[in-house]
Amino acid sequence: MSKINFNTCHPILDIQNHVVFANNGNVVLGYRLELAEVYSLSESDFEELHGIWFQAFKSMPKGTVIHKQDMYQKRGYHGNQLPKETFLQRATYTYFKGRDHLQHHSYLFFVLPLDNKLNASKYVNPFRKVDKGYHRKLDVQVASFITAVNDAVSYINNTRRMSVVPMVAQSILDHTNDYFNGFNRDFDTDIQLGKGPIAIGDHYFDVMALTNERCFGNTVQSSVPNDKLRTDDFVFHQGFLDGIGLELNENHIINQIIYLDDKHKWMKTLEKKMEELSKSSNFGTRNKAVLQKIRHIVDQINQDDTSRIIRGHTNLVYWHSEADQLKRIASQIKAVFKELDILPYHPMSEERKHYFLNSHPCHVTHFSNEDMYVTDLKHALCLFINNTNYGSDSTGIIFNDRQYNIPVLKDVWDEGKRRIKARNFAIFAPTGEGKSFLANNILRQYFEDGVRLVIIDLGGSYAKFAKLYPDQHIILRYEPGKNLGINPFYISGEADLNPERLEDLTLFLLELMAENKVTKAKEVALKKILLYYYGYIRKDHSLASLYNFVDRRKDTLIQDLKLQESDFNVYGFLHILSEYVDDGLYSFLFAVDEDQSYILEDKRLIVFELDEVKDNKEILSVMLKLIKSAILRTIWRNRSQRGIILFDEFAKQLKFPNVLESVEYYYQAIRKQNGAIGIVLQSINQLPENATAASILENTQVIYSLRNEKGYDDLQRRLHLSCHDLNQLKSIRNNLIGNQKYTEIFIKIGKESNVFRLEVPPEVYAAYLTDGVENGEIMDLYDQYGDMEHAIETFINQQKKTL
Repeated sequence: MSKINFNTCHPILDIQNHVVFANNGNVVLGYRLELAEVYSLSESDFEELHGIWFQAFKSMPKGTVIHKQDMYQKRGYHGNQLPKETFLQRATYTYFKGRDHLQHHSYLFFVLPLDNKLNASKYVNPFRKVDKGYHRKLDVQVASFITAVNDAVSYINNTRRMSVVPMVAQSILDHTNDYFNGFNRDFDTDIQLGKGPIAIGDHYFDVMALTNERCFGNTVQSSVPNDKLRTDDFVFHQGFLDGIGLELNENHIINQIIYLDDKHKWMKTLEKKMEELSKSSNFGTRNKAVLQKIRHIVDQINQDDTSRIIRGHTNLVYWHSEADQLKRIASQIKAVFKELDILPYHPMSEERKHYFLNSHPCHVTHFSNEDMYVTDLKHALCLFINNTNYGSDSTGIIFNDRQYNIPVLKDVWDEGKRRIKARNFAIFAPTGEGKSFLANNILRQYFEDGVRLVIIDLGGSYAKFAKLYPDQHIILRYEPGKNLGINPFYISGEADLNPERLEDLTLFLLELMAENKVTKAKEVALKKILLYYYGYIRKDHSLASLYNFVDRRKDTLIQDLKLQESDFNVYGFLHILSEYVDDGLYSFLFAVDEDQSYILEDKRLIVFELDEVKDNKEILSVMLKLIKSAILRTIWRNRSQRGIILFDEFAKQLKFPNVLESVEYYYQAIRKQNGAIGIVLQSINQLPENATAASILENTQVIYSLRNEKGYDDLQRRLHLSCHDLNQLKSIRNNLIGNQKYTEIFIKIGKESNVFRLEVPPEVYAAYLTDGVENGEIMDLYDQYGDMEHAIETFINQQKKTL
């Protein structure tokens, strides 16, 4: 048995930025790839990515070696991104910390071989003793190569389908150390090379490879159907080799190496292979198939002027802490290849060592002709892995990925407006699918991140979550015969009566009077009356006070303010508003006991519970106007502060006239604020198909949809979703049994979409419950203790005892 201590003969002599000067004279440019999320790509997306790779590589200099390396390692979720300040944040961190998942890192290396030599002898030892190494200079040839690579990288980055980011020197050294140290942590070790699996520290390594044309079946393509997700109703696609990517839940590396050779030289090689195969085609169906395949490739190359003939090598390095487990992993890999009609080569002894050692980017020029297949560049690029783990933003709302249910942060606020121009959102789901649960999850995290919330709720779904923050919330619940304590006309001083405040009060009165045709003249007339009123009446302002002021001056008001009767009908004003003052039917709505506006200003979580009023259109209409007044006066006073207004049970509110127009007003006004509007609906068809609803949908750029057994065709039509969006929606599945219960959610942020999961710890689940026996038990405990955290913890401990 031989061993290698790679620190005594390190493969890297020098690194300048992301340019590596290798010990063997090769020059390597290293990049990190940022790929699309798994499941987010459609069949046409895979074709587009294939075309991008081809356009980037087809004109690169002869002699270039391209090495795409995808590393997959089992890891425990560390949770460093998760906040840990509040009760529910700590519960979430503790619940997910340590959860196993497969972590993927994708790299792209461009290699300029020493003297442009690609024809290595068999079994080249990359760690052969070199006294001083090849100290290559940044000469004209190297500079020209770097320029060509920069052009290819710029082309890829300009497509915005993926990103190619230069590696820093330390990352390149860490990558090399991890590889040759066998991904052992906390210690350095040797590479043990025997007849069996390669041993490096605590890990054992083996290799599977595609080394010649005979490995491939009849078809190689950019994508194939994903059998795990497709049904008779829809088809999901995955990359051709994705089955040995994230789908292979083991420690492994996929090395895809392309030698950009002289086209004419290797055309002769293909023609020679055709001649050999034609002589032996009677000896097996495999030879016939390979002959047919090579003929097809040669025909394509001859017909396509853009074709680029290459030599290629693909291998899969895999490892485990137990040597016996390598056979099991090998069986999994062979099964995936069999599905693709690929016959891999399983090297032993010297070949295995050769493949492992030369799969480092500094050494990829050491493969021999016997290790390579000759084909067209387009064929080779079908083998590229084009997607990766779910991406986690630096900040955002916590959801879960679809692979391991580990947390991912999605920036649905998008302060920099990289994905969306408007951050308004809509939640669609039938009854019982978890709309309020999802809304609680989104709003709770926003709130804990400093966002001020106003929730207009007809279902009573947010009281429990609000009670976790006793000093920061207020719940204003309508009760028959009582007001909400909102006085739109209260001012703290003359400075409070600015032009914007006058506009708001004018709009409030016009809406209250149900003016059908609002002209500029009518608006100006009302502003004059308000200024007149505030000029005379210096305190105790209210609707009743304003009414009485106008009533006392009804005979002279028009003349005093030089108004036209067509612009202000005094008696019409008094007649309509009489319902809201003195002994009027709805006077209680404007009764002034104490003004709560400044109480609202101190709260970041304001819940208006209007369940008791949902069937009285007159009271609800006035209530919504009062709420609008409160929002305009308090919530949006500080434009630098983020704020969200949510309309839950929105369909019930839409039964009443002018509600849709009122909400559209919020959508228009929110553009001037640092805020967002959210609506919750059972179906998109609960929004009427008119210009107002179309305007709301157009300004809604974050879409959440839960499972809907009735289908998603109307959602696709009205939101202009893509075919892949529809396939994603149809693939939604929930799992409500077992230890890891979750629901799946389709989320579209601007043009980006994917299906996420929502799995939460018991504490969070308890906080979001809105009905049922369990919810009743928690609320009883809250009534007993007066502390929601204590109530939830007690409830969970009681449940554990019963298990």
